[in-house]
Amino acid sequence: MSTDTLRILVAGGGIAGNAVALQLLRAGIAVTVVERASAPRPGGQAVDLRGPSREVAERMGLMEGISKRLLHEKGMSIVKTDGSPVYRMSMEMFDGKGPVADIEISRGDLNDVLLTELAGAAGELDYRHGDWIETIDQDADGVTVGFNSGRSERYDLVIGADGVHSRTRKLVFGPEEQFTTFLGGYMSFYTVPTPAVAEQDWLSMRVVPRASLGIRPDYEPTTSKAIITLRTEQNPALRGDIPAQHKLIRDMLADAGWVVPEALAELEHAPDFYFDELVRVDMPTLSKGRVTLLGDSGFCGSPMTGMGTAMAIVGAYLLAGEIAATPTDIAGALARYEAQVTPFLEKAKELPGGGIQMMLPTSKLGLKVMQRIGKLMTTKLFRPIMMKMLDQTQDYVLPTY
Repeated sequence: MSTDTLRILVAGGGIAGNAVALQLLRAGIAVTVVERASAPRPGGQAVDLRGPSREVAERMGLMEGISKRLLHEKGMSIVKTDGSPVYRMSMEMFDGKGPVADIEISRGDLNDVLLTELAGAAGELDYRHGDWIETIDQDADGVTVGFNSGRSERYDLVIGADGVHSRTRKLVFGPEEQFTTFLGGYMSFYTVPTPAVAEQDWLSMRVVPRASLGIRPDYEPTTSKAIITLRTEQNPALRGDIPAQHKLIRDMLADAGWVVPEALAELEHAPDFYFDELVRVDMPTLSKGRVTLLGDSGFCGSPMTGMGTAMAIVGAYLLAGEIAATPTDIAGALARYEAQVTPFLEKAKELPGGGIQMMLPTSKLGLKVMQRIGKLMTTKLFRPIMMKMLDQTQDYVLPTY
C-alpha cells in the first residue's frame, strides 16, 4: 500500500473535514467526502486564527484566500442598555491576542477558502453533498460503508468529522451521552441586518443575568451576526424544536434593551439560524480500528473556548501528515496522530475565565462584579493575565511533515 493506492472516506464537509481532505489529496491519496447538507453552509460565527492554527493555515497556503475575507474588528465592547460602553477591549490593547484576534474570518468564508483550494488541487476527489453514512462494517483490512444514497463502498480508513452530534462516532464508539458533558447552557448564531446604532467594526455585547446578545460585524457591512448565550438547565426536548428555541431566547432576553428587540425580530426570518447546547466532547481514544475522529466529533470544547476552529485545523494537519508519512501503517499513523494532538487539545479545551458561570452571572450584583473584573483586565497590570488566558496554546510546537 502507498499513498496512491489508499482510499479514505471523510464524513463531514466542515472545516475539519475539508482541511484533512485537502492535505490528503495533496499527498496523492484518493479521498471521498460526504456532507449531509445539500450545499456548503454560508455565514456562521466568526473564528480566529492565532498561534499554531495560524501557522497551519500558513503552511497549507490558505493565507492569501483568508486575507481577502478578513473581518475588520477593532475589538470587543460591553455595553449598557442605551448602547454606551461599560468597558472596551481593543485588538491593539492585547496585541491581537485578546478576545478579538488580528485574524478573524467567518466560519463559512474559511470553509469556502478550503473548498476553493480543494477544487484546484490535483488528485482523485469524490465530493458528495446530500449524502451520509448509514452503516459501518470494518475488519482488519478495511471498512465497508453503507450510505443513505444506497451505495456500499470499501475504504482503507474512515475519518469522522461530522460534528458534535457525530453519526460516525455513534456507529463505531457508542451513544453520544457517553462522551459529552453539558456545560450549563446554549448558544445561538444567526445573521441580522446591521442595527443603525451598532458601533461600526466593534463586537458589541449586551449582558444581563443568565443571558447575553452580541452584534458582530460581517465582511458585508449591511449585515451582522447575532451571538446569543443562555445560561440554563439542559432540556433535551429543545433539540430540533425551533419554535421552543425561539421562545427560550425571547424569554431570557426580554428585558435586555439596546438592539435586542431588533435582533429578536429576525429570529423567524434568519436562513442560517443555529442553536445548540454547550457541551464538551472527551473521547477515551480517537481511533477504533480503521475509524478515527476529527474536530468536534472527537474533541469539541464548546464555542466558549474560542478554539473550535483551531482544534479542527490543527488536528486535520496532524492527521493528514501522519497518514502520508506511513501509508503502509495506518494503525501507527493513527496512534501518532493521537499522541501529537492530545497535548494541544488539553490546552485548547480549557474554558477561559471560568466558563459560563463567570460569563453570565445569575444576579445583577454578580453582573456588576463580573464587569468590574472585566474593567480590571483592561489595565496594563492585568493585560498579560488576560492574554495568557486566551492564548493557552501559544507554546505548542507543530511537527513538520
